[in-house]
Amino acid sequence: MAGALTAGLLCTAGLAAPAVAAPARHPVAAPSLADGLALTPPMGFNNWNSTHCRADFNEAMVKGIADLFVDKGLKDAGYQYVNLDDCWALPDRDANGKLVPDPARFPNGIKAVADYVHAKGLKLGIYTSAGIKTCNSAGFPGALGHEYSDAQQFADWGVDYLKYDNCNNLGVDAKLRYRTMRDALRATSRPIVYSICEWGENKPWEWAGDVGHLWRTTGDISDSWGSMLSILKQNLPLAPYAGPGHWNDPDMLEVGNGGMTDTEYRSHFSLWSVMAAPLLIGTDLRTASQATFDILDNKEVIAVDQDPLGKQGTVVSSAGGRWVVAKEMKDGSRAVALFNESGTAQRIATTASAVGLPDAPAYTLRDLWQHRSYNTAGTLAATVPAHGTVLLRVSADPDWATHPPAAELGLDGSPFVETGTPAALTTDFTDLGRTPARRVSVSLTGPAGWTVRATSATTATVLTTGRSLRTGWTVNAPAGTPTGSYGLVLKASYRSPTGESVTSTLPLTATVVLPPPTGTSYLSDLPWLSATSGWGPVERDTSNGESAAGDGHPITLGGVVYAKGLGVHAESEVSFYTGKACGKVTADVGVDDEKGTKGTVAFEIWADGTKVASTGVLTNAQPAQPLTADVTGAQVVRLVVTDGGDGIDSDHADWADARLSC
Repeated sequence: MAGALTAGLLCTAGLAAPAVAAPARHPVAAPSLADGLALTPPMGFNNWNSTHCRADFNEAMVKGIADLFVDKGLKDAGYQYVNLDDCWALPDRDANGKLVPDPARFPNGIKAVADYVHAKGLKLGIYTSAGIKTCNSAGFPGALGHEYSDAQQFADWGVDYLKYDNCNNLGVDAKLRYRTMRDALRATSRPIVYSICEWGENKPWEWAGDVGHLWRTTGDISDSWGSMLSILKQNLPLAPYAGPGHWNDPDMLEVGNGGMTDTEYRSHFSLWSVMAAPLLIGTDLRTASQATFDILDNKEVIAVDQDPLGKQGTVVSSAGGRWVVAKEMKDGSRAVALFNESGTAQRIATTASAVGLPDAPAYTLRDLWQHRSYNTAGTLAATVPAHGTVLLRVSADPDWATHPPAAELGLDGSPFVETGTPAALTTDFTDLGRTPARRVSVSLTGPAGWTVRATSATTATVLTTGRSLRTGWTVNAPAGTPTGSYGLVLKASYRSPTGESVTSTLPLTATVVLPPPTGTSYLSDLPWLSATSGWGPVERDTSNGESAAGDGHPITLGGVVYAKGLGVHAESEVSFYTGKACGKVTADVGVDDEKGTKGTVAFEIWADGTKVASTGVLTNAQPAQPLTADVTGAQVVRLVVTDGGDGIDSDHADWADARLSC
């Protein structure tokens, strides 16, 4: 999927699928497998995202994961499958054409591992490819032409799950290859969940309902925000094709692998759950943090994924990166994800009616990360941190009045603070409930040494539905405070009509900035507020290169080399503080020559919340395109690169000679 990886190493180390088209008006009917398997999305573990083909993937690891499933309560939470990925076999079959487990990795063979896993009340999965070789460059044997023999070996070993990849397939029709393995698995008479991993290339959601239990809809995920976001956007439109026994699979979880923040990992887990995606842990649990376990073991979120109705969530709205995704649940409730794609906190709001709930006097609203219930008159709203997700479960519940009113905390005004200059902020506390909030009190605190003072009332005796307490504040960072992000905390306390005391907090971020320099500056010489890239980091004055920082090359577009600029990989966003003092951004933009003929991207320049310039889709075959944007009056300028609609395969994009005039 990424620039670091070579063609042909796809499902376990590979390239993104082509663009996902919108589903047909009349999706395929329910599948005819009807074998009782995967009636909810499979949950378990797969080693690939954490180990790839390294030596630490072995029998001891697999048994250790099975032990942790039991010891850490993951089995009780619903995780069931412990799955082996590529590199478990020797490169050659034996004299009888049989697969041979690698004796260095699995000295006791696969059946012994399966027996160990089964003794824990768990199930074992295995991997091969629908080609003559698997995806790893070492050339492990694939199952093309050996389907019935390999399937029987898997059954004899006690395998319960097969991930069937797509590499080295000799151009044989995908439907034929995957149906042949389906028939081979059936012939064993062993119940084996069948995971089709052909990367969405042939739109398996349209034909695989009677072939497999789940099918990959995209290329491989990587442990980055841009990768997760791109895959999310490809999988969301496919909701009509998912259901019990037949699931869209946007690839395994990266939670805990270190490339994203815990906030981003909570979003990843929340969104996969609301999409009814398989939940296959991709981190080595033997070294996982408690924060990682807290995410993976959130049973209320898991219950959204595992709801027996089997509906995948659908997009209610997505303007400005403010996503609302709603999932119908078997009990009539709705799971609602308020997801903030953007790099700054945003208010995201919808209504009970908009997510499909019937008219009611009020509703019970359950926050699945706070594990608290409230009542709401119908508004569902929150200030969601950058890259964060608030996951709610909302129901037309006759007992709504037993819960305190929901309250929305919010912030008006700029989060940017220039040292020595007071910044003015306004906070809001709004009663969203059907019942009044009484004895409301708010406070705002900053880092040690900062001065935070209220300039208006911080208390209210009572607030009824829709009423707000607005409080003005001045925030001052001491002179000499280094640039960067600093935490503020808005805290509110109130009482319900029954006297229950409620405390809510909203973490906020204040960013200490320097005024933009006067004149014209190269953006690569200026500090950025934030920078995200779909593969590897954003680079200054070089191309994106590969996955490591500093491994880029001279920025080159159409054979022209540029000394200055920014090198990124879609999906990417780089933001700069312009303090309403700048007027113009200019750059030559395009796909860097380092990826040959690969890569399709689109460039955008945003002034605060408005797109002020864009290119449309560009390819490597096109020369550099000049791009100019009027950013007059903007406090923040964002440089955005999207994937051109076909996934983030080798999307190395350059902002060559990017300049800011102030």
